[in-house]
Amino acid sequence: MNWALIGYGGMGHWHVNKLKTLPEIDIKGVYDIDPAKREAARADGLHAWDTLEALLADPEVELVTIATPNDFHLPIAVEAMAAGKHVISEKPVTTSSLELQQMIDASRKYNRIFTVHQNRRWDEDFRVIKKIYDENVLGPVFNIESRVQGSRGVPGDWRNRKLQGGGMILDWGVHLLDQILQLVDEPVVSVYCTVSHVTNDEVDDGFRTIITFGSGLTAHVEVGTSNFASLPRWYMTGENGTAVINNWAIEGEIVKVFDWEKRDAVPVVTAAGLTKTMAPRTPETIRTEPLPRIDCDVRDFYRNIIKAIHGEEKQIVTHEQMMRVMRLMEALFRSAEANEVVHTRI
Repeated sequence: MNWALIGYGGMGHWHVNKLKTLPEIDIKGVYDIDPAKREAARADGLHAWDTLEALLADPEVELVTIATPNDFHLPIAVEAMAAGKHVISEKPVTTSSLELQQMIDASRKYNRIFTVHQNRRWDEDFRVIKKIYDENVLGPVFNIESRVQGSRGVPGDWRNRKLQGGGMILDWGVHLLDQILQLVDEPVVSVYCTVSHVTNDEVDDGFRTIITFGSGLTAHVEVGTSNFASLPRWYMTGENGTAVINNWAIEGEIVKVFDWEKRDAVPVVTAAGLTKTMAPRTPETIRTEPLPRIDCDVRDFYRNIIKAIHGEEKQIVTHEQMMRVMRLMEALFRSAEANEVVHTRI
């Protein structure tokens, strides 16, 4: 598959470096609006077109990845599909469901594959927590916590400008929300979201949301950029146990009830008081297990798109999934702005 990149920034470099190791891809070159980045691409041994029009007019290019600021995704994607190219957009696919619908309409009109690069579906921590959930290891799950936390604020580029689709809901939220929707196969019935502006007044530099699904299961999703000590990446609680994944290194454990019959608890002294409710379980009633490990290869995303173009597979990240994530992010924005629970059916 002959592939080209539009936007040779940080993620653009990431795509090129990954695809250099993928035999199914032939990298034809890159385009960037910045002449300095085009020269940098040439210095890296890549062909660089001087204009977007020249790239799109190249008959050898079959597939393009758009890795530009978010507000450029829509016009470039539509123009590329009109030129006969299949299109992958970096996340978020765009900044609104109305714009996304235009991109989907173009995909259908020009009969081109169009998708978004939801690479975090291949994160091992996500695959591990999904395996635990799917295999009912903890019994019926009633709450899932998913968070990423850093301490550097919003990056000092277009990501801190509202008109260009900046902020953490669109930057990291799109990953975590996509993962949650892939994890829990139920409709979302309500969301409540608060946002932070610790380091940036124009866009959110963090958020916390409670998502309630149709069965009553809740998901706490959080992104922070002013956290100097991080909470666990995942914390999932079920009727029969708890799973914790502390970080991307998959450090953590599964703790399960082994003997439900021994329910009596001996009161313990805690700080300045006595408690039976919070007394720890005795060792013979619980069992601690290591987390499973799963081999993941994010290049499988591109392998799937190539097969989808050839009609051999359906694309993994579908239009319906893209729209669902976009509508969920829009519900978060509405909730934060009104400071109220948003009831929905997503």
